[in-house]
Amino acid sequence: MSAQNGGDAALLLEVRGLTKIFGALKACDNVDLTVRRGEIHSLLGENGAGKSTLVKMLFGSLEPNAGEIRWQGQPVRIGSPSAARKLGIGMVFQHFSLFDALTAAENIALSLDSDAPISTIAAKAQALSHSYGLPLDPFALVGDLSVGERQRIEIIRCLLQTPRLIILDEPTSVLTPQEADKLFETLDRLRAEGKSILYISHRLEEVKRMCDAATVLRHGKVVGHCDPRKETASSLARMMVGNEVQAVVRQPVAGIDKAPALLEVRNLSRPPATPFSIPLRGISLNVRAGEVIGIAGVAGNGQGEFFEAVSGEVMQADAGTVRIRGKDAGRLNISGRRLLGAAFVPEERLGHGAAPRMRLSENLLLSRYATDRKAFVGAGGVVRMGAVDTAAQRIVQTMDVRKSARDPEAAALSGGNLQKFIIGRELDRKPAVMVVNQPTWGVDAGAAAKIRQALIELARSGSAVLVISQDLDELFEISDAIAVMHDGELSKPLPIAEATFEKIGLLMGGAEPGHAAATGHAMETA
Repeated sequence: MSAQNGGDAALLLEVRGLTKIFGALKACDNVDLTVRRGEIHSLLGENGAGKSTLVKMLFGSLEPNAGEIRWQGQPVRIGSPSAARKLGIGMVFQHFSLFDALTAAENIALSLDSDAPISTIAAKAQALSHSYGLPLDPFALVGDLSVGERQRIEIIRCLLQTPRLIILDEPTSVLTPQEADKLFETLDRLRAEGKSILYISHRLEEVKRMCDAATVLRHGKVVGHCDPRKETASSLARMMVGNEVQAVVRQPVAGIDKAPALLEVRNLSRPPATPFSIPLRGISLNVRAGEVIGIAGVAGNGQGEFFEAVSGEVMQADAGTVRIRGKDAGRLNISGRRLLGAAFVPEERLGHGAAPRMRLSENLLLSRYATDRKAFVGAGGVVRMGAVDTAAQRIVQTMDVRKSARDPEAAALSGGNLQKFIIGRELDRKPAVMVVNQPTWGVDAGAAAKIRQALIELARSGSAVLVISQDLDELFEISDAIAVMHDGELSKPLPIAEATFEKIGLLMGGAEPGHAAATGHAMETA
């Protein structure tokens, strides 16, 4: 039964009229929310609807301007994350709060009120990670881990604090379907134990599957409550955005196999850069004009290393290993490859895709200074900030980026809005080659559809688009063919007409391509 409709279960958390103002923007406007013991309660809304602002106030990271928070029936002031943890509130943030130079166990120890030695904390973390099906090496340096592996640290760190209310902000956005299923099993156990969970996700099918109640925010205000199990994904999306979400349309194009290859990777091998990195082994791939190639794979199987090699973050000894628009690019850096008409969107948006403390216009200038020099730089090398600002605002309008100021710092945007800006920044150039790693991580349904459609349309305009994603639904929706990365090796792309979830899943698990195809066919005909 929805908390807003009453019931016998005792309230754990009650929020009354909570308001947070940033300048002229009311990020949260008189928000009411109740969460009961043993309830998984979903918080739904578009990017910029106020979800992250609300949970940051509940976790003590932000101070509300007005309103009241009641915990177990008593009014409380949550002045810091430490105060929240003492109450029994734990949180897993969408943007990770980990120190790259420390191990997983050391990062976990920093958040625990314990004098236990690192070895004891590491043992507890490892045991917990195995019981929840989220494998974790407690002695691995965070800087060497994939985004999915870092997410596991955040989840385990939170659970070790034995909270009574767990706030999860996009917890499955970087997990594989198998990892997500294990997490759901864990959440079911926690709910059965009487723990409460406040769950933020843009994946509406998992909200329907897991959540007992939902509160919907739009433009900072509560616009509805529902039992998501009685809704459809479409009706939930409609409540979030206020209208129907446009379906993504991918029309097959004949003759792509005869189009020129705009991105070529030839026998790419790379030794591990660190003890925890994945070596790349003999990867070859062509992406032709007009097509979208998707790369699937479990996190940590070499996708990050592959992106670094293709984008120019790591250069190759042989210039011909990577070719862009028919020209050898293996020994060119990122700017050199951009000048050949390529664009790149990395997996980690804050700190990698954008400098957190620089404004959107400044981030745009950093990434396009080399390619747009004539437009952005005047006589004597003086930067024409007016032109840069105009371009930034064009991207903001095109991608519907929600923000609290005309030109805010990148860190001031919600994760989904920053992702929209970074994707839009690259699409705005109309590149001949586009390489994107996790294009819709943490992005709401409407924005995800917009990004996916934009990538398809870029390809259909004659560009080559390569998408690395852990979201199989996304890859099946936009790709003309899907290849799978496993243990540093890349399978041959499978045409989308021949691809099935079973075949791709088997390849992700390390099956030989022939075995995967045969088994997938057997599954289809069984």
